[in-house]
Amino acid sequence: YMVYTGALLRIIPSLKGEKWVSPVDAIKSFSKKEAELVRLIMASYFQNVDEALKNGNWAKANKALDVIVDYQKYTGSKLIPPKSKIKAELLYNRLDIFNRLVPYYMGIGFILLILILIHLINPRFKIKAIVRVGVGLIFLGFLAHTFGMGLRWYISGHAPWSDGYESMLYIAWATIFAGFFFAKKSPIAFAATSLLGGLILFVAHLNWLDPQITNLVPVLKSYWLMIHVSVITASYGFLGLSALLAFVVLILFIFINEKNKTLMQLTFKELTFINEMSMIIGLVLVTIGNFLGGVWANESWGRYWGWDPKETWAAVTILVYAAITHIRLIPRLNRLFLFNVLALLGYSSVIMTYFGVNFYLSGLHSYAQGDPVPIPVWVYWAVAIIFSIIGLAYYKKRKLGIDIRI
Repeated sequence: YMVYTGALLRIIPSLKGEKWVSPVDAIKSFSKKEAELVRLIMASYFQNVDEALKNGNWAKANKALDVIVDYQKYTGSKLIPPKSKIKAELLYNRLDIFNRLVPYYMGIGFILLILILIHLINPRFKIKAIVRVGVGLIFLGFLAHTFGMGLRWYISGHAPWSDGYESMLYIAWATIFAGFFFAKKSPIAFAATSLLGGLILFVAHLNWLDPQITNLVPVLKSYWLMIHVSVITASYGFLGLSALLAFVVLILFIFINEKNKTLMQLTFKELTFINEMSMIIGLVLVTIGNFLGGVWANESWGRYWGWDPKETWAAVTILVYAAITHIRLIPRLNRLFLFNVLALLGYSSVIMTYFGVNFYLSGLHSYAQGDPVPIPVWVYWAVAIIFSIIGLAYYKKRKLGIDIRI
């Protein structure tokens, strides 16, 4: 019916230049003079289109279309993006930076990780030059990633971490950034961040996240979006690095033997120290971010804390990681193996805060409505693989009598 009446196509700027309206609505609501002008412009266009359909000559119809374009530019300058933004968005779509970075990050990270593991098993295999090349390539990818984030920021007019897709891009960026903190300390940490960054970007491009650049909902039109969200989501990158390093340590436990036992134990300590540093940085960021969120909540909703699911699970994440970082102070629990197991399992609280709340719980921060989204089958497989690796690592630890304190 809207097509039939002409109400569907909103191509006429309102008189104040605040929104687009259909020609029918413009004729009904504009002043008599403006309404008549819109009527004449549209009548001329449809008359010329009708003639073109009969004789095949579209010259007059195109000129009539140009008149509509000129009217749009004259009255709707506030609504029409500048040419620079249009060119920027065309460039953004043509480059497709984030999609192309998926195999780039994952490929470099995987190759580096394999070569480093070979070096640990066979120390005569030298990898110093290879690591330098890998770090350089990842840095180039990071620059492209940063450029893409900046380009999206310019196009949208707001910080590029306002929705699910954008926040995943930002978490991947923060993860790679976290890797540069520890690149000199351990090449394994850097390879792991590259692999994790690529994996996060891969998840961002699955079909249940919309990459479209959209307008912000009213509650997000605040400078707190840039402050609160950037801090709390950056923490996910550091905590993700912590979990991945713990996973690498547990895998290395499986490959330990009497010949490489001494070297492996040094590697365990090195990775666990970096793990702990990354976890502490992540814990500080998530704690500060949560408090900043309370300030924003007071501005938007008139209260600092309301036990909303997202707020509650953010607090749970803080408590989980506060407990993990303090376990080493308990003499009987001060064990390297236990710390890494908890660091790996602790990330489930972050996943619940970020994904679980959004899709399975209803609240001011979440998208859940009606029946929850079915849990993908691969999640069960991932959980089974993680616990299998923990079990195998524990068996090898007991078999070789390894008991390292932090």
